[in-house]
Amino acid sequence: MTGIQWTDTTWNPTTGCDRVSPGCDNCYALSMAKRLKGMGAAKYQTDGDPRTSGPGFGFAMHAAPIREPLRWKKPRRVFVNSMSDLFHADNADANLHHIFGVMAATPQHTYQILTKRHGRMRSLLNTPQFAHMARHRAEQVFGLPATADWAWPLPNVWLGVSVEDQKRADLRIPALAQTPAAVRFLSCEPLLGPLHNTDLHGIDWVIVGGESGPGSRPLDPAWVSDLVADSRAVGAAPFVKQLGTVWARDWTVNGKTVAAHGDTKGGDPQYWPSHLRVREYPDTP
Repeated sequence: MTGIQWTDTTWNPTTGCDRVSPGCDNCYALSMAKRLKGMGAAKYQTDGDPRTSGPGFGFAMHAAPIREPLRWKKPRRVFVNSMSDLFHADNADANLHHIFGVMAATPQHTYQILTKRHGRMRSLLNTPQFAHMARHRAEQVFGLPATADWAWPLPNVWLGVSVEDQKRADLRIPALAQTPAAVRFLSCEPLLGPLHNTDLHGIDWVIVGGESGPGSRPLDPAWVSDLVADSRAVGAAPFVKQLGTVWARDWTVNGKTVAAHGDTKGGDPQYWPSHLRVREYPDTP
């Protein structure tokens, strides 16, 4: 199970990452990895470069977890690599073939992949050889019948990019639009500024959220309102996740701040402006 509102569970066949843009500055996974290393968790004993990563957060591939979804019979929405980035440069192509093979072999699940490495994602998933290898792994390693229906892109895999500001929107959204995917989505969390004149055509789902935790940066609800409106204009489903720690500390409801009501992350819609109380999912093929 997971506390992430838009998914059912997480699956981490790899762990560890390196910061690449401002949205990474207060990375929750980096802080969590440090704690897990101190607790002796086996998956978090690889240290990363202190300039971009940290204790327990060096990139590592894990053989045992890769088969976990094969044991899940009930359909789930699965966030892939909540503690890593699937398209990290250190994740070998062969590992990715296996991971996509598992997803192909478990069509009952819906997989949600979120990356900041938009260029590598676009390059690999547009390569016929990659699709061939994913199918080979699904059949030869993970038991997909050779007679099973096959489609590329995989119909149960949603692909998304993180978009925290205008610069990242201009870089990552066009790359996502050029990547074959059954569903394309954006995670605008933490949203660090307004997005103007951003082309959302071809995007199916837009998650928006403010930053939470120590050192959080502010979110203006007007930025969220604009994204909700822009999403609806192109037929994308908006999902407002939270308004963030700074908003919760500053916004008052019934004479008390939202944080004083016990909602320190601004994640309870009852305290939000009514027009932001929207949590929709995309239509699926």
